[in-house]
Amino acid sequence: MSLPGSPAATVSAPLPARAVALLPVLSDNYVMVLHDEHQAVVVDPAVAAPVAAWLEAQQLELVAVLQTHHHSDHIGGTVELLRRWPHARVYAAAADRERIPFQSDSLGDGDRFTLLGRAVEVMAVPGHTSAHLAYYLPGGPGYNAELFCGDTLFAGGCGRLFEGTPAQMHDSLQRLAALPADTRVWCAHEYTETNLRWALSCRPEDRPIVERLAAVLDQRAADRPTVPSSIGLERATNLFVRSGSVAEMADLRASRNDWRG
Repeated sequence: MSLPGSPAATVSAPLPARAVALLPVLSDNYVMVLHDEHQAVVVDPAVAAPVAAWLEAQQLELVAVLQTHHHSDHIGGTVELLRRWPHARVYAAAADRERIPFQSDSLGDGDRFTLLGRAVEVMAVPGHTSAHLAYYLPGGPGYNAELFCGDTLFAGGCGRLFEGTPAQMHDSLQRLAALPADTRVWCAHEYTETNLRWALSCRPEDRPIVERLAAVLDQRAADRPTVPSSIGLERATNLFVRSGSVAEMADLRASRNDWRG
């Protein structure tokens, strides 16, 4: 599967079943689109126009939006998309009904449902915000396991603790790290290079981090996205995932906040 280089990218061949497209928007956000040949599910639409343009170019009907949390650069395009596709469902945290008032399906930890023939498992992963959700789609014959994790787990990092605690973030990351190693990790920002430069400043002799950063630098030099990652890669190179205690998590998060490399 090739990832589009811009929101207006077009695909000349028929779209494969159960694919994920990556749409870069704003300065560093990604919007993910799970789709088959006819329908699409959009994850965290920061803005509407480039998402709608891509869907229409691919002749896809929007049937659902998955919201991981309430921040404006994740929900900012949803209402406008609903004007274009008024029958689309919006899945979001029940605990965030006030901050995501347009949700149609209110969810909590452990909820399960089906979209485009794929099972979807809801995971509560607080830390970045108090009601943050992740959506895990188990793999099967011919398709990958997928994790849409918003701003909880980043490639090489994790989200800032705006509403949660180090203990919550540590628990959330350990839950995500327990998923199968080949699960593709679709985080919502292109922060990988900066995250790994910070990690290398903390662990300058860590070979997996050294090698991953070199690969990421090549990707970015070629203007290629570093998303998706994988759970296995995060276990090996993400200092937050590797942290062995809440105290270590707190120290790492403080270091990352202060780093100006």
